[in-house]
Amino acid sequence: MPIRVRRTRRARLSCRTLVTAAAAALTTALLTPSGAQGAPAVRESAPVHSYADAIRESVWVDTGLDGDGDGRADRVAVDIIRPHEPAAAGRKIPVIMDASPYYACCGRGNESQKKTYDADGDPVQFPLFYDNYFVPRGYAFVAVDLAGTNRSDGCDDVGGRSDVQSAKAVVDWLNGRARGYTSRTGDDRARATTWSTGDVGMIGKSWDGTIANGVAATGVEGLKTIVPIGAISSWYDYFHSQGAPLYNANPSWLSAYVNSPEAKKRCGAVQDRITSATPYSGDWTPAWTERDHVRDAGKVKASVFVVHGQQDLNVRANHFGQWWDALAAQGVERKIWLSQTGHVDPFDFRRADWVSTLHRWFDHYLLGYENGIDREPMADIERAPDRWSTDRFWPPRATAPTDLRPGTGAAPGVGTLGRTPAPPGATEIFTDDPSLGESDWAARIDSPTPAKAGFVTRTLTRDLRLSGSSRVTVTATPTTGTAHLTAVLVDLGPDTIRDYAAPGEGITTLTERTCWGASTSGDSACFKETEARTADVGHTIVSRGWADLGTWADPRKGRPLTPGTAYTVTLRLAATDHVVPAGHRLALIIGGTDKDLLDPPSTTPTLTLDLARTSARLPLVGGPGAFARATAGPAQGRPAPAEKAPNGLAAPQRSGHPIPGETR
Repeated sequence: MPIRVRRTRRARLSCRTLVTAAAAALTTALLTPSGAQGAPAVRESAPVHSYADAIRESVWVDTGLDGDGDGRADRVAVDIIRPHEPAAAGRKIPVIMDASPYYACCGRGNESQKKTYDADGDPVQFPLFYDNYFVPRGYAFVAVDLAGTNRSDGCDDVGGRSDVQSAKAVVDWLNGRARGYTSRTGDDRARATTWSTGDVGMIGKSWDGTIANGVAATGVEGLKTIVPIGAISSWYDYFHSQGAPLYNANPSWLSAYVNSPEAKKRCGAVQDRITSATPYSGDWTPAWTERDHVRDAGKVKASVFVVHGQQDLNVRANHFGQWWDALAAQGVERKIWLSQTGHVDPFDFRRADWVSTLHRWFDHYLLGYENGIDREPMADIERAPDRWSTDRFWPPRATAPTDLRPGTGAAPGVGTLGRTPAPPGATEIFTDDPSLGESDWAARIDSPTPAKAGFVTRTLTRDLRLSGSSRVTVTATPTTGTAHLTAVLVDLGPDTIRDYAAPGEGITTLTERTCWGASTSGDSACFKETEARTADVGHTIVSRGWADLGTWADPRKGRPLTPGTAYTVTLRLAATDHVVPAGHRLALIIGGTDKDLLDPPSTTPTLTLDLARTSARLPLVGGPGAFARATAGPAQGRPAPAEKAPNGLAAPQRSGHPIPGETR
């Protein structure tokens, strides 16, 4: 358990003192499961090594590339911390690696920690808790500066060959296949094979996790596991969605953002090449192929532990969904955590469980300990703030695609959603309004509004669970030569959720600290605690997707539209796992520009939807039968407002039935 440290004016406790005492109480490396008399002991690495006396060093690894065009191969800076005891005994240890562009420009974690160095240039502070916690347990921690960032040569190329090679070359060096040096420009060699087993686990949030995905997709030997947190799986889908540009759709600004001051002076040509190779039009180019890790899922040899916020509007949930599906098709060993947060690290929404689970994960895949984590339920899913369920498989094996069809209702734009196709000739009309978005549409789902078409099921009599990725096929006739489409699935009904749209994206950072590992004066293991930041809502966005109607013939290339001509396009919606409770309704909304998420088209189109040729294919647990049962019974009105819980928040309404497919 963590040591809690409350800092007050009267008393200031030393993190290092408390953690040292805790470590002394945890020196056992054999644990017996509670209540398992006679059962074999489960091995677990314990904090038996000195963190204060750990070896701290820097090496520069040759990537074999010359990204900055200076006539010499780029070297990336690799900062290492490892326990001295195994080295003194001649024992080799595995490596946990976080390769990042953020160590100098922006920092890592909720407190934006950066690397620090002493007067000799040796590393002092390693951001996050990985070094503090795992080095005493017999691991090395390696923090890699991507090319062009911090103390590395080259230029950052935003997910391209240089980015991935920055980290892959380090995996190769740890296995004796690449050259490392004791300085950035000298010729003195540094070798890792004297202390490294060559077994590597990569971890990281956002860009860092994306690098882990990319290195795994090379199939490099020695990479045993990756833990991508809120990570990109294909850079195209970070900047575009089926031809429709998302905000900040040019990746070159990211290169300028993370490059070191020295790199900014020499990397202008690289940024120009990135801009020209990734057109704002959203057309697929070879540059996007280079940055697409999903296509290489078949090369992945490492196990994969995916963590993602289902309301992440930075690295949207389609990234984990398409990566997960591709890995599943290849039979890759994998695990997943899905939270209600936005772009948040699990250390900041489920800290104790996260550290314990990650510890066991690395023990199994890097130390070879048979602790059973590979046989546990595959998925942990946050159902309400701080309330989690598990599934043996994800999506549950009872999940089946179910086609739902929109129909006209009693008023324009207020339609129905069910299993029966609309009759030929049935239509709905809306006009793109870039000043509105998904929340505006959902808030007025039962009112005729000119900017969206909404379709709603009858009030559910049973819980209905979506698990996986949805697709919405739309046939629309535009009045102009350009048009963008948004499709949104909405849970209509009162609930209390993590407030992902607020600062913190679902968490509030507190002043109290807890400590996770050992500390030194220059690198504390104590981090600010957090708690769930919640909001009472009348609806919850379940999933969303966007497309340029001009990609109707080819999702990788847009075409001008002919006004008055009908086009059919299929939108890929982000993966989700969400239970629509009994008493709520499920809605499909189709609109144009999704404010703050999608750039508007160059014109202002009015679109006529052909409802007979429009449908949604949803991954329902229990399939069509589950939908039929959930919508059976007499028609009901809108659900009543939720009763207030003792804390004044709206209590989540539940039917009393188990969550479909849930393992309790």
